[in-house]
Amino acid sequence: MPHTVPQRKNRLDGLAIGLLLACCAFWGLQQILIKSSVAEMPPLWQATLRFIGASAMLWAWCAWRGIALFGRDGTLRAGLLAGSLFAGELTCIYIGLQYTTASRLTVFLYTSPFVVALLLPRFVVSERLRGVQWVGLSVAFAAVALAFSEGFGHSTGNQLLGDTLGLAAGALWGLTTLALRTTRLTQASAEKTLFYQLAVTAAVVPVISLMLGERWGWSYSAWAWTSLFLQTAVGAFASYLAWMWMLRHYPATQMASFTFLTPVFALLFGVLLLDEPLSAQLVLALVGVAIGIVMVNRKPA
Repeated sequence: MPHTVPQRKNRLDGLAIGLLLACCAFWGLQQILIKSSVAEMPPLWQATLRFIGASAMLWAWCAWRGIALFGRDGTLRAGLLAGSLFAGELTCIYIGLQYTTASRLTVFLYTSPFVVALLLPRFVVSERLRGVQWVGLSVAFAAVALAFSEGFGHSTGNQLLGDTLGLAAGALWGLTTLALRTTRLTQASAEKTLFYQLAVTAAVVPVISLMLGERWGWSYSAWAWTSLFLQTAVGAFASYLAWMWMLRHYPATQMASFTFLTPVFALLFGVLLLDEPLSAQLVLALVGVAIGIVMVNRKPA
């Protein structure tokens, strides 16, 4: 039996804001976790283990809660589409980092909220942003660009390809949100919606890993396994499930504005955990993102 469409709210409430802050904070920390273990564990092999593990956790969670994952509810085509878009986003990110800097790719990746804001209102009128909200979105994006401005000018070989892949990843991220909000997936549970994305990615990523010649193995340090566990249990399972649940209940365009916090949190955790310098750009970026989020989510007069 398909799930009924949940009662949607037209604004973010305290619960949503708290969950969004927690998710974005962990996603920022997750970049530090990946960075700290990638020297031992190749990135796409790491992603393979992460998404296979998260798929298994989600399956166990659904079995415990009695949530059907494989019933015929007409969502298969839309689910495979969302899963393919999600897998394509991750592939573009990982391959793009081979050709351009993380700073440049991050800025291009966070064009995603603009894709959501431009396309989603064409299908869901209630998601349309007002003029001040567009300004807020632009302010938050400019703040992220400022935060990464120091590394933006550094050139690498084939940089245009890497930048293009970063832009493609941002577009695919936005299109994934569009698929989740405008197809029959709106009638599926948050768990089933997430399962499509995890399972398709778990099937695609190892193929890409082998094509890129990554060396698979199991002999890694305790910290590498701890990092992978946190990325899997908290990142790919718990936080993504919370995000899917919120997409069923809250405006996606307003939620998207909070994602600008993720790269800023990553820089903050770099300061706190890796003794990286606290720059003026980072402080201004945090203030700018906060102002942008307030503008996007402020009630109309």
